Amino acid sequence: MKVNFPTQQLNINTGTKNEVSKTKGLSFMDFLNNALQETNKLQLESEQLNEAFAMGKNDNLHQVMIAAEKADIALQFTIQIRNKILEAYQEIMRMPV
Repeated sequence: MKVNFPTQQLNINTGTKNEVSKTKGLSFMDFLNNALQETNKLQLESEQLNEAFAMGKNDNLHQVMIAAEKADIALQFTIQIRNKILEAYQEIMRMPV
């Protein structure tokens, strides 16, 4: 089973020459915005599948659970990125000038 993690769709540099040229123009802010949008998309998709399952429109519990786990993992990843950014910012602010 392959889980598509948001970073795979953002063309993050994996070392190949073609992908390096594609990601040169991608700024860190663009990366964060894309990650947030993808996380939001996964959360909304999971919510829609949950509602459809609760209403009896969808009887595929596996699909609902997989979507929920994808959304949860993407959210955890996004929160960890946010925490690391805040940690780095606080470390920079503690540096003597």
